[in-house]
Amino acid sequence: MRMSKKYEKLNEEFNISDDIIKPEIVESTSEINNETTSSTIKDIKKDYEYTRGNLYSLIEKGQEAINGILELAQESEMPRAYEVAGQLIKNVADATDKLMDLQKKLKEVEEEKSTKGPTNVTNALFVGSTAELAKLLKKQSNDENI
Repeated sequence: MRMSKKYEKLNEEFNISDDIIKPEIVESTSEINNETTSSTIKDIKKDYEYTRGNLYSLIEKGQEAINGILELAQESEMPRAYEVAGQLIKNVADATDKLMDLQKKLKEVEEEKSTKGPTNVTNALFVGSTAELAKLLKKQSNDENI
């Protein structure tokens, strides 16, 4: 295929051949999408289990630390020890809230996964003037009468 002289000069300037390279068209298949979806689901479940285990561990260690600091605070009667105990209690409570949030997020992901899929649109939209709509409706009613 020959290019015009204008483009030949550009091709010479940029050292480009006259051949046009056609891009390959790659069709995606549902198998690839299914593999990707299943690996994503596996990753989500793996991350969920890992995070859940870490949160349980943090909560248990936090409870042990709370018990220790409360004993120390009672023995020493120092205000700083009670302050630290209060902070530890807050941190453990936050970790338990994160555990519940993790449950909610997993549930949302699973619901999103189940609601995805083909959807049918039953609404029609007419773009045009009212005169064109009247003509269309009149023609349609005439076709039905025949």
